[in-house]
Amino acid sequence: MEQSSEYYMKLALQEARKALEKDEVPVGAIVVMNDQVIAKGYNQVEMLNDVTAHAEIIALTAAFQHLGGKYLPDATLYVTLEPCLMCAGALYWSKIAKVVYGASDDKNGYHRCCTESPFHPKTILEKGILQEECAQLIKDFFKSKR
Repeated sequence: MEQSSEYYMKLALQEARKALEKDEVPVGAIVVMNDQVIAKGYNQVEMLNDVTAHAEIIALTAAFQHLGGKYLPDATLYVTLEPCLMCAGALYWSKIAKVVYGASDDKNGYHRCCTESPFHPKTILEKGILQEECAQLIKDFFKSKR
């Protein structure tokens, strides 16, 4: 049974809450293919001491390992925050079918650098899914840091 974007974004939010529990910026991502979650990820930048350990990168790597290949033309990535330029580049090279994100990121999102879509020409983009809930998680995290 095909689930809605909201359903999958709630699963990505569960991943974001895992990051929050580890005092990481609360961003979560999942990769879905044929209505099955094949990979999950959450920010682990501080834990791994690795600036590339974003939720999207971790989820993509897990998906590649799961499938035994480097392309995801039949998959969708759900992520709670607009991908940064680094993650957008990785998504481009993965040839992922669809990217769905929750909250926009005016400070570090790909929109900051790109006037055109940085994703593969065949990639479909859907944004603003559970936007308020995704944004509030980030706002609350940074508010607690001040």
